[in-house]
Amino acid sequence: MGHCCSKSVSVVDNDGNTGSVDPSARTAATLPVSSNSVAGDARSGKATPAHSFSASPFPSPLPAGVAPSPARTPGRKFRWPLPPPSPARPIMAILRRRGQERPPEGPTPIPEENGEGDREGGLDKSFGYAKNLGAKFELGKEVGRGHFGHTCWAKGKKGVLKGQAVAVKIVSKAKMTTAIAVEDVRREVKILKALSGHNNLVKFHDAFEDANNVYIVMELCEGGELLDRILSRGGRYTEEDAKKIVVQIASVVAFCHLQGVVHRDLKPENFLFVTKNEDAPMKAIDFGLSDFIRPDQRLNDIVGSAYYVAPEVLHRSYSVEADLWSIGVITYILLCGSRPFWARTESGIFRSVLRADPNFDDSPWPLVSPEAKDFVRRLLNKDHRKRMTAAQALSHPWLRDENCAVPLDILIYKLVRSYVRATPFKRAALKALSKALTEDELIYLRAQFGLLEPKDGCVSLDNFRAALMRNATDAMRESRVPDILNLMEPLSYKRMDFEEFCAAAISTYQLEALEGWEDIASTAFEYFEQEGNRAISVMELAQELNLGPQVYTLLKDWIRNSDGKLNFLGYTKFLHGVTIRNSGSTRH
Repeated sequence: MGHCCSKSVSVVDNDGNTGSVDPSARTAATLPVSSNSVAGDARSGKATPAHSFSASPFPSPLPAGVAPSPARTPGRKFRWPLPPPSPARPIMAILRRRGQERPPEGPTPIPEENGEGDREGGLDKSFGYAKNLGAKFELGKEVGRGHFGHTCWAKGKKGVLKGQAVAVKIVSKAKMTTAIAVEDVRREVKILKALSGHNNLVKFHDAFEDANNVYIVMELCEGGELLDRILSRGGRYTEEDAKKIVVQIASVVAFCHLQGVVHRDLKPENFLFVTKNEDAPMKAIDFGLSDFIRPDQRLNDIVGSAYYVAPEVLHRSYSVEADLWSIGVITYILLCGSRPFWARTESGIFRSVLRADPNFDDSPWPLVSPEAKDFVRRLLNKDHRKRMTAAQALSHPWLRDENCAVPLDILIYKLVRSYVRATPFKRAALKALSKALTEDELIYLRAQFGLLEPKDGCVSLDNFRAALMRNATDAMRESRVPDILNLMEPLSYKRMDFEEFCAAAISTYQLEALEGWEDIASTAFEYFEQEGNRAISVMELAQELNLGPQVYTLLKDWIRNSDGKLNFLGYTKFLHGVTIRNSGSTRH
């Protein structure tokens, strides 16, 4: 299971007896039990058993005598008592620059209606929000405490929310010690506003401020965290019940990604049930670490929660695919009750994430369906290029029976843009590959083609533009997602039928992750030999790949001596190209 150490650990059990626990034996263990949370950024507070997977080496940020909840992920942002291994070493310096601190201890002051903006040390902490929270809402008891503030129950005094219960997340301005920290709060409110409307996303009502705090008023979810329900079941869901959970998570994540928002902190604690009913819908919460992201942008700031962080986040180059890794971790936990990557310290967890493979051999995995295991494997692929998107996950055979609508996938736009700007030789190679696709892959592509609302069986740039605008929100404009249409301009002069759409909208990297990739590639090469393969020189091939003379030696192995055409190796390599960075190394 990828533990960084194999020594036995002395622990004290619930009865006070001391024993020895071998970390390698934890695969059959289930998550410890915790209490229910109520709303917003809620966190409960119970004693952590010594054998809890989330036992942390850090002193508790809570007041004396109050222990943290068991099973909570250690560290909202990554912090260690000792420097982490490479490539995580720069993280501590990043966190110091961000000015991240521990949660506030003790109650937050009651809001003052006429408080002025705080300019402590020249730092402008005025957000421009209304300052009359007390006139509109009556604050009640605290219902949860998180890393950046706490959440209170409240009731509307006037307006459309009069008499209605809501959750108010209270963020202390005293904890905003840097401009970045201030911007994080400002961005969270902006994202919540911009993304409003999805059934599985917590509804934003309003934002207020005074001299001491920022107040974010949201929908009240009284059913508790997903984590608590996992714990109440002893840490394991049936496949049918797990599907219902995963569909909701994938649906809201697909919506966020289409709008150009990456969540960056997906975990069971950040999904709340609306009511305590067993079949209550879930809502995604806590966008405090989320960010807008342009279609081709790579982020490099390291944020998130240790157990759910993707490898590329630790390598400081990531995009929306990092959220899919987190969904894979959540699904793994739902199906077996234990985490795929675990260690006693945060740095050990990161080593496991970077180097270890999830365990699919121990109980209960032999009894889990092949479709479920394939679903998890395709999300926990360390190569982010080979991971499914959220929309693809919703069309995966494991979830297909859930009758969930497959949303428009922003990946389609990126792939089609590359296709229409590619050379005729590259398009011929992709067309051959599309003819070898399996029915499972075609189901997803048919769904995406249908969402473009083709006319007479064809789509043009107008179809892509109209489909994007039907799904547009303020978040999409903020993240400049519509800009991708400018790079699809060559499509203005042509119409694309379904066959060509399949060639344009497939990812070679994702297909390589399939168990049947070799058969697909072999079949595709046969089509390519018949319809698209032609004699090509090393120099011409290098130009096709936009590479210089330094790779000529490598490319010679791709071309047959007999007729100067691409051989099978050359065809598969040509499909996704080669770069100077990876031409001399097999490491991705």
